[in-house]
Amino acid sequence: MAAPIRAARTTVDIYFIDVEGGQSTLIVTPRGESLLVDTGFPGPGGGFEAVPGDPAKARDAQRILAAARAAGVSRIDYLLTTHFHADHDGGVVELAQLMPIGTFIDHGRVLPAAEETSRGTLAAFDRYAAVRAKGRHLEPAPGERLPLEDVEAIVVSAAGSTLARPLAGAGEPTAGCSAVAPPAQEPHENPRSTGFRLQFGRFRFLDVGDLTGAPLYALACPKSLVGPVDVYLVAHHGGADVGDPALFAALGPRAAIVNNGPTKGGAPEALATLRALAPRVDAWQLHRSQNAGAQNAADDRIANLDTSTAHWLKLTARADGSFTIANGRTGAEKRYDAQRR
Repeated sequence: MAAPIRAARTTVDIYFIDVEGGQSTLIVTPRGESLLVDTGFPGPGGGFEAVPGDPAKARDAQRILAAARAAGVSRIDYLLTTHFHADHDGGVVELAQLMPIGTFIDHGRVLPAAEETSRGTLAAFDRYAAVRAKGRHLEPAPGERLPLEDVEAIVVSAAGSTLARPLAGAGEPTAGCSAVAPPAQEPHENPRSTGFRLQFGRFRFLDVGDLTGAPLYALACPKSLVGPVDVYLVAHHGGADVGDPALFAALGPRAAIVNNGPTKGGAPEALATLRALAPRVDAWQLHRSQNAGAQNAADDRIANLDTSTAHWLKLTARADGSFTIANGRTGAEKRYDAQRR
């Protein structure tokens, strides 16, 4: 049977899907290729020790399926799993029963010590690996390019390693670097996250999963190895260990997306950094944070005010560097004009 003809596109579309403080980000290229980053939690309500069940009742897999349908894709060409925690790899069993997954991209395996800080991690990895075994598997190293045809997606971190040299357009010294890296809250698997910078024409987007500690610091200090980006998906759901202003100085994003839940992520420290960077950096959140002391973005920049809804944020990027972010809850959009670097 001939491959289906995909509709012509002129933009990169990115859906930041509400998986209650995990991650699932769907990227669709102009050619129509789909790259899904992480699959959220398993089960009908999520949780690190939850197990997969009926895919028709799987909260996060169904939310991913809804975003895929809205994006006009019927299969996941590439699934990039940033790291092996159940809020990132947990939904794969149910999702694979809802739509085909072609190629799996990750850093290979989880270290046994990860179970010490996140119970259920090893069991979740075993379930993920069983699904992965049915498809093609890639383990790219920092500096390697993902096999997408009409965008450039370069791996910047994987398995605890980061770029050895700056990417094109990067390498400038970073102001405000501290003497040592802020410690990672979870020291075993988060610092091993696979991250990448995606470029489409003059538009740049960075997603590093839950990268924290020394590897995240190394991307920014003493010089920026990634260079300026337009949009940054804030690492570790906007946790307390990713609010270092030097990182934002190195990246210089115009918009920052926080994929938090009501109490997971969205830490006061990270949100305070974003508030201090306004109006140079526009902060957007998937949820209003209920954490004590959290300085939330304005309501029109928040997709879900509570857990009664599951709206996404949608980013539409153009080759000239301009982009639009739409709030699925309100339908409102904000356009960011092209800028010269």
